[in-house]
Amino acid sequence: MNLYLGALLFYSLFLMALGLFISRRVKSSSDFLVAGRSLGPGRLFATFLAANIGAGSTVGATGLGYRFGLSVWWWVGSAAIGSLLLSQFLGPKLWRIAKEHSLATLPDYLEFRYGKVVKATISILFWVGAMALLSAQLIAISTILNTVAGIPKWEGCLIGGVVAIVYCTAGGLMSSAFVNMFELAVTMSGLLLAVPFALHALGGWEHVHELVLAQKGSGAATESMFSMVGVGSKQIFAWIAILVPSFMISPGLVQKVYGARDVKAVRLGVGMNSIGQALFAFVPAVLGLCAFAALPHLANPELALPAAMKLLLPKWLGVWTLASIFSAELSATDAILFMLSASLAVDLYKTFLKPNISQKDLLVASRVASAGAGVLGILLATVLPSIIAAVSIFYGLIAVSLFVPVVAGLYSRRVLSTAAVASILCAVAATLITMRLTQNHGYGVLSPQAIGIITAAVVMLGFRVLHPGRAENNVAFAGGTDAR
Repeated sequence: MNLYLGALLFYSLFLMALGLFISRRVKSSSDFLVAGRSLGPGRLFATFLAANIGAGSTVGATGLGYRFGLSVWWWVGSAAIGSLLLSQFLGPKLWRIAKEHSLATLPDYLEFRYGKVVKATISILFWVGAMALLSAQLIAISTILNTVAGIPKWEGCLIGGVVAIVYCTAGGLMSSAFVNMFELAVTMSGLLLAVPFALHALGGWEHVHELVLAQKGSGAATESMFSMVGVGSKQIFAWIAILVPSFMISPGLVQKVYGARDVKAVRLGVGMNSIGQALFAFVPAVLGLCAFAALPHLANPELALPAAMKLLLPKWLGVWTLASIFSAELSATDAILFMLSASLAVDLYKTFLKPNISQKDLLVASRVASAGAGVLGILLATVLPSIIAAVSIFYGLIAVSLFVPVVAGLYSRRVLSTAAVASILCAVAATLITMRLTQNHGYGVLSPQAIGIITAAVVMLGFRVLHPGRAENNVAFAGGTDAR
C-alpha cells in the first residue's frame, strides 16, 4: 500500500467514525432532515461551501481549466452568483415558509404552493438528475484513487460510496453539518496551498505563460488561455444559464437553508459561502493552467488535478492536497445522498404512500433511502463517461424545470398549479428538442438550457394572461417534519 492510498483510507475511517459519533444526537426525522433548524451562520457556511466544492468544482473544473484556462472561473463563479441571490432573496422567504409550515424539502414547498401533481413531477425529475450528480462525485473519487494507487474505477466508486453512505445514513444533515466543517478545513487548506507550490515548481507565472505558449504555438491561442473571457461569450452564457438558477433553487441547498436557525443565519451563512465560492473559482482555473504547462498531453483532462498533485507538489503536500480533493468529493457526495434520501422518504413515500407515518418510522425510512440511493449511485457511476457530463445533466435539469415555478410561486399569488406543470413540461421538452436539433449547441448565445428557461417563463406568463386566477396555499398540507 503506497503512502497516498494509506492516507486516504485512514482519513475515510476517521470521517465515518466522526459521522457515527455525531449521529447520537439525531433523535427525530427533524434532526435528520433539517438538523432541528439549529444551524447558525458558521455551520451553515461550512455545510454550504463543503457541498458546493465537489467534483464539478475541483476535478471537473480543473479539467476545464486544462482545456480553456482562466475563463473557467465562470464555471464555479456562476454558482457563486446563484448562491448570493439565494442568500439575499429566495432563501429568507423559503426559510420563513418552511419554519411556519414544517417543510423539509423543496418539493414540500411545491406541494404547499401548487399541490401534489407539481411535487410528484419535480420529485421524479429531480431523482433522475440527482442520481447523475451523485455518480459524478463517485467518478471523481475513483479518478483520484486510480491516479494514486491504480485502483479500478468500479472499486474507487465503491470505496467512496461506502464512506459517504455510512456517515450520511447515520446522522443526515446533523452529521453532515459537523463532518463538513472538518472536511472544509482540509479541502480549503490543501487546495489553496497547492496553487503557490505548483506555480513555484514551474518557475512562476511568467514561465507558466511561456510553457503554455510553447505548447499552443500561437500568441492568440495562449492569450485566450490567460483571459477571463477566453472560452467565448457563448460558453460563458451557457454556464451562467445552467449554474446561476441551479444554485438559487437546488433542492439540496434549499434543504440546508431550512436547517438554519433564523433568517439572519441564512443571509450571513449562505452569503459568506458565495464569497468563498467566488474566490475559490480561481483555484481550479490556475491549477488547470499549471497542469497543462507541465503535462500537455494528458489523454483525459479530468486527470489533470490528481496528476498535477503528484508531479508538481512535494510529497507531504501532495498527500494533504489529495486528501483535500478526496474530502471535497466526499462532502458533496453526502450532500447529494442526503437530498436523495429526503426526496424519496418525504416527497414520495410520506406524501403518496404513508402520509400519517410517525417521526420514528420516517427517520428509519430516510436512512434506508440514503443507503439505497448510495448503492444505485455506485452502479450508475461505473457506466457514465465523465464528471462534467454527469454534473451537466443535473444542473441543466434542475435549472430548466425548477427555476421559473419556484421564483414565480414566491413572488406571485396569481400562478396556478396548471401553469406550473405546463411550464415544467414545456421547458424540459424545449431543452431536449433544442439539444437534438442543434447537437447540444443551441442557437446563437442561447444554450438549450437557456431556451428551456425562457420557454418556461413564456408559458408561465401566457397562463397568467390567458387563464388568470388567484392561488391559495395548501394550508392542510403537513410538511415533512410535522410532529406525529
